[in-house]
Amino acid sequence: MSAKGWIHLPRKEGITSRQAHADLPAGSYEREIGRDGFFGPASHIYHAHPPTGWTAFEGPMRPRAFNAQTAAVESSDPFEAASLFTSPGMKLRIWATDQPMPHLARNADGDELLFIHRGAGDLFCDFGHMTYSEGDYILLPRGTMWRLEPHQRSVTLLIEATNGAYTLPERGILGPHAIFDPAALETPTLDEAFKRQQGERETQIRVKRRNRFSTITYPFNPLDAIGWKGDVCALKLNWRDIRPVMSHRYHLPPSVHATFLAERFVVCTFVPRPIESDPGALKVPFFHSNDDYDEVIFYHAGEFFSRDNIKPGMVTFHPSGFTHGPHPKAFAAGGTKTMTDEVAVMIDARDGLDMGEAARAQEVTAYADSWKSP
Repeated sequence: MSAKGWIHLPRKEGITSRQAHADLPAGSYEREIGRDGFFGPASHIYHAHPPTGWTAFEGPMRPRAFNAQTAAVESSDPFEAASLFTSPGMKLRIWATDQPMPHLARNADGDELLFIHRGAGDLFCDFGHMTYSEGDYILLPRGTMWRLEPHQRSVTLLIEATNGAYTLPERGILGPHAIFDPAALETPTLDEAFKRQQGERETQIRVKRRNRFSTITYPFNPLDAIGWKGDVCALKLNWRDIRPVMSHRYHLPPSVHATFLAERFVVCTFVPRPIESDPGALKVPFFHSNDDYDEVIFYHAGEFFSRDNIKPGMVTFHPSGFTHGPHPKAFAAGGTKTMTDEVAVMIDARDGLDMGEAARAQEVTAYADSWKSP
């Protein structure tokens, strides 16, 4: 017999709320201590002072912010993209180009997930052709040959699942069509545009394996498929096709916004949604100590009312080991807003992330101070 589903009775001590993230004791600040991201057991502590009300924060664990869009390297080669963060299970890079790729790319180290922050154009790969535009996720299975032909300058976030693969999150009792219907996933087609790019011209493939590069040259374009079948292929999903899970009485954790899962990290998408309307419900992200995961958020569009002076194209980094949550001004803003209009990509990584030099060069060094209570 499985223990799943057994009733657990948590311990309680002192003054608490009856429900997490709602009806907090007067004058208190709730902090969640959770394990395994937001998927595991958790406790809630009710503090007399804001958990982020520090007067100074020194050392490598401090929260970081930087302009990723400015850090993007201009190149027709995605493997020259600026490195933002790395870990044994993930590489996060940002890339900008307004030129067609002169060769094919193949990542033999893991699945590659592209998020199109700006731009539009065509993608050609083993499985055919599809257009792309702002707000698209494009998932390229490990070993896929591909190239982009931008119609507009394209700024792209690249998220490599190193030595791993992406899957879709388990939707459980929500059912298979919640968050986004799998029918919304688009796949390439062997259309006329794909056939036109075929031909007997010399073509090179740049291949990455174990972070080293090889070049394979063909006397023809190897994107020459006449057909394919199966359930491994490139796919596309736009954030506008994501319909977030909501509760008017309870602020849901980021885990409900999971879009793609990898072995050592999860990719979540925050999209516009109504703000909680119940008078007692917390209307901003709750303070939390996420002690098993490093958190990175890329801000794509909208007004990020839970963050102060964070604009589209920027990234925040909150290493595991310290409490974080909304900025002080967010509580006042949350009391007046009825909708969020923010769009952001969040990565929760199980392995510690190393920040790249391209990110450090664009860092907003005063970000940790912006958390101080006014």
